[in-house]
Amino acid sequence: MLVTEEIHQLCAVDRRIGFHRGRSRVQPAACPPAAPSSNPPAAPFSRLPASAHSSPPCVTLLMNGDAGHDQAEEADSKQYGNADADPAEDANEQEVIVIQDTGFTVKIQAPGTEPFDLQVSPQEMVQEIHQVLMDREDTCHRTCFSLQLDGNVLDNFAELKSIEGLQEGSLLKVVEEPGSIRCLKWFLVDTGKHKKKGNELEQIDCTPPEHILPGSKERPLVPLQPQNKDWKPMQCLKVLTMSGWNPPPGNRKMHGDLMYLYIVTVEDRHVSITASTRGFYLNQVQRNPFERIATPFQVYSWTAPQIDHAMDCVRAEDAYTSRLGYEEHIPGQTRDWNEELQTTRELSRKNLPERLLRERAIFKVHSDFAGAATRGAMAVIDGNVMAINPGEETRMQMFIWNNIFFSLGFDVRDHYRELGGDAAAHAAPTNDLNGVRAYSAVDVEGLYTLGTVVVDYRGYRVTAQSIIPGILEREQEQSVIYGSIDFGKTVVSHPKYLELLEKTSRPLKVQHHAVLNEKDTSVELCSSVECKGIIGNDGRHYILDLLRTFPPDLNYLPVEGEELAPESQKLGFPCQHRHRLACLRQELIEAFVEHRYLLFMKMAALQLMQQKANKDKTAALHDTSTADAESESKPQALEASEKVPDAGMHFNILWNIFTDPKSREMVLNACKAVGSISNTSFDIRFNPDIFSPGVRFPDDSTEDIQKQKQLLKDAAAFLVSFQAPSFVKDCLDHSSLPMDGATMTEALHQRGINMRYLGTVLEFVDNMPAKAQLEHIYRIGISELITRCAKHIFKTYLQGVELSALSAAVSHFLNCLLSSFPDAVAHLPADELVSRRKSRKRRNRVPGGGDNTAWASLTPSELWKNINSEAQSYYHSNLQCESVDQAVEKYGLQKITLLREISIKTGIQILIKEYNFDSRHKPAFTEEDILNIFPVVKHVNPKASDAFHFFQSGQAKVQQGFLKEGCELINEALNLFNNVYGAMHVEICACLRLLARLNYIMGDHPEALSNQQKAVLMSERVLGIEHPNTVQEYMHLALYCFANGQLSTALKLLYRARYLMLVVCGEDHPEMALLDSNIGLVLHGVMEYDLSLRFLENALANNSKYHGPRSLKVALSHHLVARVYESKAEFRSALQHEKEGYTIYKNQVGEAHEKTKESSEYLKYLTQQAVALQRTMNEIYKNGSNASIMPLKFTAPSMASVLEQLNIINGIIFIPLSQKDLENLKAEVQRRQLMQDSGKIEEQQGGQLELDDKLPVDD
Repeated sequence: MLVTEEIHQLCAVDRRIGFHRGRSRVQPAACPPAAPSSNPPAAPFSRLPASAHSSPPCVTLLMNGDAGHDQAEEADSKQYGNADADPAEDANEQEVIVIQDTGFTVKIQAPGTEPFDLQVSPQEMVQEIHQVLMDREDTCHRTCFSLQLDGNVLDNFAELKSIEGLQEGSLLKVVEEPGSIRCLKWFLVDTGKHKKKGNELEQIDCTPPEHILPGSKERPLVPLQPQNKDWKPMQCLKVLTMSGWNPPPGNRKMHGDLMYLYIVTVEDRHVSITASTRGFYLNQVQRNPFERIATPFQVYSWTAPQIDHAMDCVRAEDAYTSRLGYEEHIPGQTRDWNEELQTTRELSRKNLPERLLRERAIFKVHSDFAGAATRGAMAVIDGNVMAINPGEETRMQMFIWNNIFFSLGFDVRDHYRELGGDAAAHAAPTNDLNGVRAYSAVDVEGLYTLGTVVVDYRGYRVTAQSIIPGILEREQEQSVIYGSIDFGKTVVSHPKYLELLEKTSRPLKVQHHAVLNEKDTSVELCSSVECKGIIGNDGRHYILDLLRTFPPDLNYLPVEGEELAPESQKLGFPCQHRHRLACLRQELIEAFVEHRYLLFMKMAALQLMQQKANKDKTAALHDTSTADAESESKPQALEASEKVPDAGMHFNILWNIFTDPKSREMVLNACKAVGSISNTSFDIRFNPDIFSPGVRFPDDSTEDIQKQKQLLKDAAAFLVSFQAPSFVKDCLDHSSLPMDGATMTEALHQRGINMRYLGTVLEFVDNMPAKAQLEHIYRIGISELITRCAKHIFKTYLQGVELSALSAAVSHFLNCLLSSFPDAVAHLPADELVSRRKSRKRRNRVPGGGDNTAWASLTPSELWKNINSEAQSYYHSNLQCESVDQAVEKYGLQKITLLREISIKTGIQILIKEYNFDSRHKPAFTEEDILNIFPVVKHVNPKASDAFHFFQSGQAKVQQGFLKEGCELINEALNLFNNVYGAMHVEICACLRLLARLNYIMGDHPEALSNQQKAVLMSERVLGIEHPNTVQEYMHLALYCFANGQLSTALKLLYRARYLMLVVCGEDHPEMALLDSNIGLVLHGVMEYDLSLRFLENALANNSKYHGPRSLKVALSHHLVARVYESKAEFRSALQHEKEGYTIYKNQVGEAHEKTKESSEYLKYLTQQAVALQRTMNEIYKNGSNASIMPLKFTAPSMASVLEQLNIINGIIFIPLSQKDLENLKAEVQRRQLMQDSGKIEEQQGGQLELDDKLPVDD
């Protein structure tokens, strides 16, 4: 079960964001036979499994459950359904108009229940309300029904806005309809999947497990997915299948019989049920709906418990009879993915409701396409799909399945021979996907990209794409009307494509340029030559092969006769890469352009100030002429620009540049210096075809080509001289805190740094003077380096393995990688020991070929030798580790962390148990420990733009101090995110987290707890149970639990968070100091002083290491430790720690600061207590039992004081304000509001924006 099921039982709050709760099972009760008309009929095909016996023409009726449960559920839905109905009721009028534009509320009346409110959009169809009702717990048992308004049946496919009389508050009635075979079949697939949740967990004490305590070296794996030993899934049915009585005879059809079902219950009762148009007829009842909310994209866990594989006829029938099987080639039932993907993009987007409908449709189709493409790719690699070119070599085969085209990541027909062969063919799909993401984000009307998903599975890379209508009916040469099919040898262009791509050139920074074709004729392009334009049979203009959307990375592209900038050369660049498709990331291009824009502004300001100084004769140093300024070289100009203060201080000066005609030459000089393609405005774009092999340019563009080459060299130098050091600096000041390989990769990508620079980044870290404060970054980087190298080797290793030997091969690889056992020997399956002749026959079935048993010869020393070689050749990093034990000792790594990283990267799922990695007598892994191997999927992530805008606006309001307005905007963003993404998405998780924090700050602790619990549940579902973000969510939830008085739950959550962090990154991490401080404070609050000290002192040591001994965080840690020692009456130790804290405060913020004064007062108090204690002890020693003892003041910590300290360490500081302060603050807020209304703020602070609007721009 999910870890959060523990939270379900520990937190006494309702959990609702669509998370349905399981119902108790109704005990079977005998029911005497009766005529069908004697009892009220059930909802047709109610989704309720049966558990009793009846004859096929059964006359006893299936009941619909008790009303008490429905009323309780209705009260629950009322309590939470209305809470979000009008999130912006108190917002200002303008915001209310925007928000109300998104939808309205109707009432739904279902039989046997009270009416409930449902928020709908005018663009929704009636069918979507049907789906909502089938997903709701109190109406999910109804499948055949209609919706009626004032007695009129609503058309399922009608938009709500087109229904006459439907308005705010209208009552829609759910009216049961006669069943049909279609409804019945749909119901049968869904029935039998229902599960039951476990019992309540016992209460916990405050003592953590041994492996949680600071200093413990034990890293058990079993607690990652806690199991309740008494918990068992409640299975209702053993068998649900068609009865042998089918089909119904004519006389029974005339009575409404549709089908007969045969059921075997868990009690071994054999039941026959009649499914008729009026419902199911049997003689006993039970209700047991299954709670589930699907995530839009599948998330796999790298660990799983051992589950007994029991016979389940329902599961078996569902696997082999549904369209989710292998071929999905049933005529008329396959989805036309391309048509769906393109049609959703063509939807109107003129106003907010239309944009919401469009974004929801785009997201839904993309998530469905990604799921189908993943299933198809697995079927292709597993050998379950016939190739469309079966006569070709297996690595050259292509496949079509479910209207999706699949190709393997091999160099077919030497297409990539000049670019790196198979290595280039493996990199091209991800480059292409990045191009698809970029063009999809620009979203130009009339320009279409293919649905693209890249799947890595069992060592193979599979590219899945939607199919352009008509592309398979003609040759490629006939189809392509724009671009090149042979990397620039023959090039064609088309005016319509130039027009469409011109609209993308500015946001994507792509330069319009000309190339020469095979006839030496100049051809105009607005993309790379590899980008192909094809007009489909549907008349749409498609672009594909976007692998060179972004310019090449010259640091990894040695070009004869070209020298890189000194910054790059100093670090050893250019380096030879294994392919020539290394491109700069889009994030780097944007950062580079922004950096150049600042230089442009500074240089213009410098020249204008020089001109003013010459005119006024006030600066003797600036007597150079304008001609001298024009003749300045570019390096001199850039150097001078660095001496100018921030351009933001010179808006009045800069304004003159663009209003004074005489100042245009300054703009010209600045444009030349920064590499702008325009001489009259700032406009930097890149030519993606520079340095492409086979691409030739016209002679008249030589000067422009030289500028572009220089620009690429500057961008490559910018990456290594500015972005990489910037990342290291951010890690040093803790504004970036990666905890594992995934978060480090994300942090690097955000700065435009490709992972091939990992070795360079580690070199920067290693050479930093403050290397000790970056030890965690270096350790995570080395772990990422090792596991990425191992992944590269594993990819090739797995390609030659047959399916029957897969678990043996994977376990052997993990033993060679992680086990201390020196003589790891693979156990070949018996069927591998066959004649070489048969082996050759089977070998041809494996895509890519290779020896089927070569994997068994791998040894640990050979694998680690290959890892060292890969680290040197790919990442240019010197590991010098001959075994895993040497790597662990040299770099302070954890084997459990390495196992997690390699499993996530390769899709391995292992059995959750304790592994003895350090045994030298037997290997750590066996075949049975490998449970599965999952695909690793990359795809486009469509965004909810309007919802994101609301979210950003809410964040801005909160930062300005307008908490209530910010909370309303965040609530509205949450509604819009739910509208687009559904109930589960990582951005909804971020919304809930921020809402919970705002609720907490505004004093609504129960609501904060409720929202944060939803955030935890969602983070586990969409990111994973041990993802670093999930760890953060646990910490926030623990704080809110403590604020609500749930102390044991708060401790349980903090212990859980600490365990997860130990598995993910180990104890030596700056974030562990915050977690230990939280645990120590809570333990202090429950008077577990010794335990509290262990955690707080560990936090103090971590803070001292990573923040420096003079940091304010260290001072706070000293204070927290002193408080615990005071509670233990160990005043000497308390004084020692508080003195350390006082010294830090005094040196860092001065004696007059409030913190220094508080520490000084506390020192006086501790001194008094210490003196009093010593007097008492002296009195006892002197007079013995006759001593007169004065009572000592031992202050037990109050919950309020502990909560105050918890708030401080978690970055929440409440500032007490006097009445006068409040009045002044209120007056200031009103003054700012008046200034906003009159537009003064825009005039005073928006100079930069205004200037941008006035800048001359070349289109």
